[in-house]
Amino acid sequence: MRPLLLFIGLAALAIGGLWIGQGLGYIAWPASSFMLRQTEWAYYGAGLAAGGLALIAWSRR
Repeated sequence: MRPLLLFIGLAALAIGGLWIGQGLGYIAWPASSFMLRQTEWAYYGAGLAAGGLALIAWSRR
């Protein structure tokens, strides 16, 4: 169970970071993404990344 939680946490952290970058306009990939320069997606990404960090911490206990 712990490796699965760690994998899900790392995936959530990576996707959250991507969403933050796209929402703030730092990552313009893919060019046709509806999330580019949309600040709300940066907030969603921050929440997802925080959840990912929590899962990583939980899996390491």
